[in-house]
Amino acid sequence: MTGYGPGMSEVVGVVHVRAAEGRVDEVVTAFTTCLIKTHEEEGCLTYALHRDASDPNHLVLVERWRSQSDLDAHMTQPHVADLFAAVGAPGLLAAAPEITFLSPLGIGTETKGTLG
Repeated sequence: MTGYGPGMSEVVGVVHVRAAEGRVDEVVTAFTTCLIKTHEEEGCLTYALHRDASDPNHLVLVERWRSQSDLDAHMTQPHVADLFAAVGAPGLLAAAPEITFLSPLGIGTETKGTLG
């Protein structure tokens, strides 16, 4: 498990976004520019939007950052501010996004014990 575990600086984020009924396409559009620009950021390892197979209005963003400082720098980018402004439009979301940041434990093999 070399390079993995509690001492590793990688940060994983999981963001649950629930679009208001009939507005999921607008939410996806709001994310699109941010996704593309985030992929260009130095410390971005993964920034991927997914749709819940059982609830089409539920989107899940999985993000991986090389370090907390890379995530902190991401949060200051204009495309992140634009995303927050866009999803903050009245009635676009059914609920506030739920954000959780995690550190991988790396149990098992290096390739299967983490998202990396």
